Amino acid sequence: MNLQTNIPLQPQRFNQIDYNSKVVVLGSCFSENIGEKFQYYKFQSLQNPLGIQFHPLAIERLITDAINQKEFTEEDIFFHNEQWHCFDAHSRLSNSDKNQLLSQLNTSISITHKFLSDASHVIITLGTAWAYRFIETDTFVANCHKVPQKKFLKELLSVEQITESLDAIVSLVKSVNLNANFVFTVSPVRHIKDGFIENTQSKSHLISAIHQLLSQRAESKCLSYFASYEIMMDELRDYRFYNDDMLHPNNLAINYIWEKFMSVWIKEDAQQTMTEVEIIQKGLSHKAFNPNSEAHQKFIESIQKSIEIVKSKHNHITF
Repeated sequence: MNLQTNIPLQPQRFNQIDYNSKVVVLGSCFSENIGEKFQYYKFQSLQNPLGIQFHPLAIERLITDAINQKEFTEEDIFFHNEQWHCFDAHSRLSNSDKNQLLSQLNTSISITHKFLSDASHVIITLGTAWAYRFIETDTFVANCHKVPQKKFLKELLSVEQITESLDAIVSLVKSVNLNANFVFTVSPVRHIKDGFIENTQSKSHLISAIHQLLSQRAESKCLSYFASYEIMMDELRDYRFYNDDMLHPNNLAINYIWEKFMSVWIKEDAQQTMTEVEIIQKGLSHKAFNPNSEAHQKFIESIQKSIEIVKSKHNHITF
């Protein structure tokens, strides 16, 4: 008896990810979950350098600034609630020292420019089609930083707007890196603050726009869609796969979707290395009852030998 509907997935035929790949992960909070997996398994990766970016226009702005090597100045930041903020960055970058914020913004942009120029894969997770326009400057923001809502206009981006933005993202990256491959996905996180119906509208616009882009660039072999949203909605259609807020996928769901992603995008030989890395990671996090015991010292030696073996094959890996 089959008690689950499964999304049909096939391994990617070309340009799969291995330990020589350089992966940029951008987008919503679900992209953080995927990005953390790449970091845990010691892939060469860059994750949300300006923090979480929920909607496509924010991601486009980040990539535009990175490609153009923008230098942030005091004109790009503002003081609110005893901290300096930037409308193009997540609040995790906010700082009580404006110089530290500017330094972090410019360092992140520089790193992003370098990584995009060398990236083999750019994975973009779109969270919402709802965006906030700052009335004073008539520009969309990545984060409102708890500035009073009356200073913004809330807008639902059209399918055409999103498609144009995604197309611009691809073109921008291709202007500095012709070899980059793109994986688009939609976050399974439910943005209920927008409203239940509004969340459905939003996800529909995102999904339609991605597939419209894929259709427009049908001749290109470097653009793909991964069904994160569909896996959550159809394979894991149960609240036991959500956190206590009933909105975010829990660790079980994240691991399930990650395994599906691996089956499509990660090369088999890389998966073997991932197993070796995971054994080391678990060993390093192990807390001994008796750190001075002979058994524990032998365990440490064994872990160190495993590290040396992995590093001999992939010298960029550090623990």
